[in-house]
Amino acid sequence: MPSAEPLDPSILARFDPADPAFIADPYPVLRELRQATPIFWYEPAKQWMLTRYSSIHAALRDRRLGRAYHHRFSPEELGLEPEYTSWPRFAETERWSLLNLEPPDHTRIRVLISKVFTPSSVNALRPLIEHESSSRLARLAARSQFDLLADYAQPFSVAVICAMLGVPANDTPLLLRWSHDIVKMYELDAAPGSAENAELAAGEFIDYVHTLIAAKRAHPDAALVSQLIAVEEQGDRLTVDEILSTIIVLLNAGHEATVNTLGNGMRAFMRHRHEWTRVTSGEVATRPAVEEMIRWDPPLHLFDRWVLEHDVEIAGQSIARGEMVAMLFGSANRDPEHFPDADRFDAGRGDASHVGFGGGIHFCIGAPLARLELDASLTQLVRQFPDLELAEEPEYHPTFVIRGLQRLLLDIC
Repeated sequence: MPSAEPLDPSILARFDPADPAFIADPYPVLRELRQATPIFWYEPAKQWMLTRYSSIHAALRDRRLGRAYHHRFSPEELGLEPEYTSWPRFAETERWSLLNLEPPDHTRIRVLISKVFTPSSVNALRPLIEHESSSRLARLAARSQFDLLADYAQPFSVAVICAMLGVPANDTPLLLRWSHDIVKMYELDAAPGSAENAELAAGEFIDYVHTLIAAKRAHPDAALVSQLIAVEEQGDRLTVDEILSTIIVLLNAGHEATVNTLGNGMRAFMRHRHEWTRVTSGEVATRPAVEEMIRWDPPLHLFDRWVLEHDVEIAGQSIARGEMVAMLFGSANRDPEHFPDADRFDAGRGDASHVGFGGGIHFCIGAPLARLELDASLTQLVRQFPDLELAEEPEYHPTFVIRGLQRLLLDIC
C-alpha cells in the first residue's frame, strides 16, 4: 500500500460507501476527512481520495492526470489488469465516450460534437423544455400528492433528450431502463448482479442505436443524431462507434444528473422552508437557486483520474504513475475555504464555481442543457405548486458515486 500521512482510523472507518447511514448523510464524515487531510488512501477502491476544493479544482485541470491511460500505455506497462474484459458490450459503450477520452481523440471528437451541440442549439430547445415542464406538472395538479421523480423528473428529462436526439417518444421507457442499469457500473462497490444487468442493457442499447443511426442515414431530420452523422471538420467525421458512445453518454449522464439534482435539490428546499419561501416569493430568482441545488447535494460525488507521469505530487502526497486519484465532489462543494458557511443551504448564493459539472477539458458538455431543464422545472414548480410539502422522509438509492433519491413524494397543499 502507498505511504500516506497518518489518519485517525476511526474517521476513515466512517467513510463507508456501503453503509446506509453514510449514504443518508455523507457530509459530516466528508467534513471530518476534509478537516483532517487534503488526501487519503482508500484501500477498498485502491484510490487516493482528494477532499478539498483547491486540490480538486487543480486536479481537474492537471494534464499529468487522465481519465484514461490507453492512449499512452498498455495495462501491462502500468501493472494493471485489463478493464471490463468480462463485460465487452459495456466496454463498447465506454470506448469513445467523451468522459473517458484524452487528447488527441478527446479534442477531435469534442470539436465535432460542439459544432452541432452548441449553446444556441440548446437555447433553441427552451420552448420545448418549458412546454414539457409546464404541461407535465399541470397534469399532476388534480392529485393530492405525487412522486416528483417518477411522475415528473424522469419522463420529463428523457422526453427532452429524446426530442433533442430525434428518438421516438414511445421508446423512452426502454432508454430509462438501460440508463438506470448502465450507470450502476460506476459505483465503488456495485451490488450483486449489477454488472450483468449493465452488460445486458449496454448490448440492447448498442443494437438500438445502430438501428437508429441507420434510420437517420436513410431519412435524415433536423435532430441531433442526424447532425452528428453529417457533421464534418476539415474532412473529419464521427464514426458510427463514436456517435454511439456520444448518444449513450448524452442520455445517461444528462438524464441521471438532471433527475437527481432536481430530487436532491427539492428535498433540500422542503427541509429548508425559509429558502423555499425566498424563491416562491420572488426574493430569489430560480437561476441562482439551481446553482445552489447542484452545489449543496450534488448528483455526482466522485470522479477519478489515472496518474500518467512519474514524480507527481498532489496535495503534498507523492503518487506513482498508474495509481488513481479520486475527487470527492460532495466534499469540495462543502469546503468552507471556498464557500463561506458552506453547510448552509442558501438559495440566493448563486455561486457557479462549484464542481458539480466537473472542470478542465472534461467539463460537462451538457451543462447548459442541464441548467436549462432545472431552471424550467424549478420555475414551474414555484408557479404551480408553491405550497408543496414532504409527504414522507425520502431515502437515497444505496449508491455513493451517483447520488439520488429513490422517490420524492410531495403533498399538494
